[in-house]
Amino acid sequence: METNENPHRAARMRARTMTVFLRGAGHGLVSGAAGVAVMTLGEKLEQRITGRPDSHVPGRTMTRLLPTTKSPASVNLFMHFGQGALLGMLRGVMADSGLRGPWSSAMFAVVRLTNDQTLENASGVGAPPWTWPRTELLVDLAHKSVYALATGFVADKLAERIGPGPGLQHARLRWGRHTDIGPVEPKAAGGGGGRQH
Repeated sequence: METNENPHRAARMRARTMTVFLRGAGHGLVSGAAGVAVMTLGEKLEQRITGRPDSHVPGRTMTRLLPTTKSPASVNLFMHFGQGALLGMLRGVMADSGLRGPWSSAMFAVVRLTNDQTLENASGVGAPPWTWPRTELLVDLAHKSVYALATGFVADKLAERIGPGPGLQHARLRWGRHTDIGPVEPKAAGGGGGRQH
């Protein structure tokens, strides 16, 4: 399908795709930072209620993965916030692409959990979640879900300002997944948000 396409249209589509990725990554940094701030506030509130101590797993993971002479406690917040902001870039790209709302935030929550567990298990700092005490697992799932929802909310709001995104434009041609509908031509800048599906 792409091989017979007008080269000027193909160039416009590639440029639009790159714009979605770059703008979405910027939106995502902001969204991820907001999400990790909300998650951290929730963690502090939960710790006051439950008496659970601070976790230094992020800092211990960072000192195992990167060459540093700093103590895990001194890099803990940096890893905690940095990881949340950087992962938020993906959620920003998702939102700018047209992947918005609770379904997209649920998909993103799985990415956040997968990222944490991969880094922690690869470095030997953590253990697979199914080996954890159930209360500890529930607390972690709850906080990561809060992060994903808060990050998604901000990313979706930022993306709404630029319109529906290529995925939603595609879906509006005919609802559902159809292979006979090609890439949608880019809308003019400032085309408005419209109704979200």
